[in-house]
Amino acid sequence: MTTQSLIEVEGLVKAYGPYTVVNNISFEVSPAEIFVILGPNGAGKTTTIEILEGLRKLDSGKVRVLGNDPGERNISQRVGVMPQSGDLYAGIRAEEAVKLFASFYDDPEDPNELMARTGIDRVRKTTYRRLSGGERRRLSLALALVGRPDLLFLDEPTAEMDIEGRRTTWDIVAGLKRRGATIVLTTHLISEAEKLADRVAILSRGELVALGSPAELAARREARIAFETASQIDPEGLTAALGISVTATAPRTYRIESDDPTPHLISRLATWLAARGVLFRSLDVGARSLEEVYLDLTGDRPESEEE
Repeated sequence: MTTQSLIEVEGLVKAYGPYTVVNNISFEVSPAEIFVILGPNGAGKTTTIEILEGLRKLDSGKVRVLGNDPGERNISQRVGVMPQSGDLYAGIRAEEAVKLFASFYDDPEDPNELMARTGIDRVRKTTYRRLSGGERRRLSLALALVGRPDLLFLDEPTAEMDIEGRRTTWDIVAGLKRRGATIVLTTHLISEAEKLADRVAILSRGELVALGSPAELAARREARIAFETASQIDPEGLTAALGISVTATAPRTYRIESDDPTPHLISRLATWLAARGVLFRSLDVGARSLEEVYLDLTGDRPESEEE
């Protein structure tokens, strides 16, 4: 771990009875970084972030947050937390909640400006019990931001939000990074990770299966050649000719995974098709997407932004 890390995690393990939900994971988070923990439900994302927040105790390993044990009172003024779930007193109004939380800090955000920025000013007089799920998430975000945190934890921040709410949240997170804040965010939305992350940690069944920027994660995997033909071909015959696996993904649509999709390989593919009188309908050569990498590593099909 480097001396510049705001968060240090080494060999973190957490189990509930016989079930190990976080299994020997290690990573660090640097200043002014947006660090996204990505994974399917049950991967260990919330348990990990709650340990970083000081809400749960680890079983073994080491965790340091801002140079201290998580949850220490001397760092509480510097940390903001937006939990995945949590309720307020049902009768409190949104405006009252923001002003109450502002009173906990030495130099809070202006409550009125913050409510406008997070989009809850229009429901400021509404009691918590009458807020929609998306409005409650916006309020939770405002409460996490009110103390002007240097380090912000966001657990599934856009769950239950509509597209407008997601875009507003993304803009706020990007603005926090510009002013130097560090954000640790969990999500299972690929679009959210691609939009925000400086680095992504992918968890699957409690294990850290990949770590790096979205571009680095995609580059580590084999490149993809996808093509469509005007008529059916024999994938096994093409596999034998190229010495590389060719897979049919749909009628007259095929995919080749290659460590090095060189022009020579493309030429051999075109020559093989031409010898059989088969025309290309389309050809796409490029790195794998983060979604494809995620699917390979976790076996989980991620939600789309619209869901």
